[in-house]
Amino acid sequence: MADSFGELEASSLFCPRCKLATAVRKKLLLVLPTGNKYDYTCSVCDTQVGGKTDSNSSDFHRVASAARRPLPPPSGRPPR
Repeated sequence: MADSFGELEASSLFCPRCKLATAVRKKLLLVLPTGNKYDYTCSVCDTQVGGKTDSNSSDFHRVASAARRPLPPPSGRPPR
């Protein structure tokens, strides 16, 4: 059976501090070779309520290739 959904995104999760389901904020924690790791936090009290790792590694490869490029020569005065 083919995937019906590409990826799911949480819009609300149970917050143990607020004791009810609240809207969540998705924050990028890490850019990994296997995908991006996200943290879901309560929009009311900012408590961590969940997490997710996606399988899209394009951000990692873009960042890694940019890190391999040589830096441009400094402009202006020479360093002291």
